[in-house]
Formats: sequence, structure tokens, C-alpha cells
Amino acid sequence: MTGNTRILNVSDFAKMKSHGEKIAMLTAYDYPTAALLDESGADMILVGDSLGMVVQGHETTLSVTLDAMIYHAEMVARACRHAMVVVDIPFPFCQLGPEEAVRAAARIMKETKAGAVKIEGGAARAHTVRAVVDAGIPVMGHCGLMPQSVRRLGGYKVQREEKQLQDDTNAVVEAGVFAVVLECVGASLARAVTAACPVPTIGIGAGNGCDGQVLVFHDFLHLATRPRNEHPRHVRVYADLAATVEQAARDYIADVKSGVFPGDDESFH
Repeated sequence: MTGNTRILNVSDFAKMKSHGEKIAMLTAYDYPTAALLDESGADMILVGDSLGMVVQGHETTLSVTLDAMIYHAEMVARACRHAMVVVDIPFPFCQLGPEEAVRAAARIMKETKAGAVKIEGGAARAHTVRAVVDAGIPVMGHCGLMPQSVRRLGGYKVQREEKQLQDDTNAVVEAGVFAVVLECVGASLARAVTAACPVPTIGIGAGNGCDGQVLVFHDFLHLATRPRNEHPRHVRVYADLAATVEQAARDYIADVKSGVFPGDDESFH
């Protein structure tokens, strides 16, 4: 990190887009992870409802509660000295309308030190986005593949409908978002949307034409039980922590079973 301990804000990201500086975002769900990512220089840290899948072991994000989001976000935000912390509003608060969304967003902002919330949905959620923004809460949009609608979409599929994506992005921008996540979108389409978008776009499975990128912590470090070659196409694995952790655990278990651990150096005299 550069030594700048000021937490980034929405105006900083607007400047980064205007200057052509890429935005680096990662997810985190606990204090030590967030502290490491923040110290490494991440610009944004997302406390995503992806925690339902990578932390809680569910098949979708739909079961994540607001209390769980706040629990994890409070730890993450407490760790950050540089990165803006963005927190997903979980299902179904935004689907229930502006009033419920504002209540959920207000709890997140009041009970954590997060800098913004994220709302899934395009034109259909624009009035909800506007209500949260009008309440004084920064909102990041999320268009393209929307995991909270995975059952309606029939699975996690690449989104290629140009008019739909343009309309959705335009709607949430007009409603006041400071940035938009584009998930699982064809690369050329994401590049075109980014070029026309006045606020930063953050891609995940959307090619390198976006203003920034986000990856899930457990994916980019392969901290998962699935085989490395079964990661989604958009993931680049930067370290294989699953293998490291498994081998370390095996070594520890073997040392305990054989009586080698604890040794003299690990004992008090």
C-alpha cells in the first residue's frame, strides 16, 4: 500500500475512471482477511452475499440474512484503513420495495463502518436505488447476471442481451449509483457499456474492458474443496491455498498421532 490511510470514497472512484486508473476489488468476510487485503492496496472490499456459498456452504446466495451481512461487514469494515467497504443488501429486501431496502441499508450503515451498499437489479430496481440514494446512502449497482434472481434465470449463465444490459445500466445510473458491477457479460458488450457509462464499471466475468475488476477471495486463492480446474472461466487462481492448508493439516495430524508434536520447543519448563 502507498501509506495513504484515508479511506477512499465515491469521488475518488469517479476520478479513477476519468484518469483511466483501474479499480481493484476483492471480497472479504472477516477481520484478518480484510486487514491483509487492505494492507495490500485493494481499492474496494466487497462483503458479498456470496458468503452464503463460500463461507456457509449453501448452493445460492438466497439464504443469507441481513443479520449475517451486518455481522461480517462490521468485522471487515473495522479492519480497513484504505479500501472502501461495500456491502450487499441480501435477498429479499430490495425485492420487497424501497421502504424495506432503505431500512436494510440504514441498518448496514448504522451498525458497520461500511462506505456503501450494493443493490442487484437494473431498471426494475431503479426506484429502489433512488430511494436508498435519497436517504443519503451511496449505492453500487449490479447488472448482468444477478445471483439473487438465479432461479428465475435458470442458472448462472453469461448475459448477452445488449439492449437489456444498456437499459438496466442506464436506469441505475440515472437513479444515482456511483458504480456498477457487470457480472458474467460478454467482453465486447461490457466494453461498450463501460465506454458509455458515466460511472465506473466493475467487472466479474466481463472481460478487461471494465473500469475495474472484482474476484471472490476463496476463488482467487483456490481456498475451496472443488478441483482447481472446476473454477468458473472468469477466475484466475493466484495461489493454491487449498493444497497448502490440506498438507499442513495432514502434517499436523501425523505429528500429533506419532507424538512428535508438541516437542521440547513447544513445551513450557
